[in-house]
Amino acid sequence: MKLFNWPNIRLVLMFSLVVFLFSFTSNRNSQRKVAKSTVIFVGNIDPFINQETVNKLLIENNQDPQSIGKDKLDLNKLEKSLNGHEMIEKSDVFVSIDGILKAVVKQKTPIARVFNNGHSFYIDYEGNTMPLSDNFTARVPLVSGEINKKNKEDLADLFRIIYDDAFLKKNIIGAQIMPNGSLLMFNRNFNYQIDFGRIMNLEHKFKNYKAFFQKAVLDSSLYKYKIIDLRFSQQVVCTK
Repeated sequence: MKLFNWPNIRLVLMFSLVVFLFSFTSNRNSQRKVAKSTVIFVGNIDPFINQETVNKLLIENNQDPQSIGKDKLDLNKLEKSLNGHEMIEKSDVFVSIDGILKAVVKQKTPIARVFNNGHSFYIDYEGNTMPLSDNFTARVPLVSGEINKKNKEDLADLFRIIYDDAFLKKNIIGAQIMPNGSLLMFNRNFNYQIDFGRIMNLEHKFKNYKAFFQKAVLDSSLYKYKIIDLRFSQQVVCTK
């Protein structure tokens, strides 16, 4: 059997051509300049941070990314710069085949706004603090009182439940953290206050409240009450 017959030679030549074209194209592509940059917001699209701010964060070493070759871009460094911003939860930075620098940005999601000792900030969905935005104000429950290491995680759990529940999200507009650690909540359409008690048994207390509300709203008795007490596990106690 002849090793150097024409079919084998043609196969080797074709393979060599493919390797050459791939190497040439890859080298040429890596040397191309970034054509432009674009920002894509995903998840929560409320404009807490705008595209201009993200573009500024994409500047590397005080140099516009559009003046840098694709092979010179440090994408990990750009992602780290974006992820370090107080409004951004996560980002993904990459360069497309056509030379566009793309930043896919997921903003933090505020679930409560805290007023404490003259300062105001958000608690985000992950339970971390988030500064207020000059661009947008979130419609979330307003919270007064002291948040500390002891109650921060429990409060985040509570406001996550409110945020994820359509009824509670619409109904609960605020809460006051009492000196003993209990909660007093406020609703949107009625004058009563909700004595929630300690931040425990969250699901059960909210289940009791929703069941009570659905029953009481039918006979308009909600207008008569001043306090809805959820501290007891087996009943809802109402005070006129």
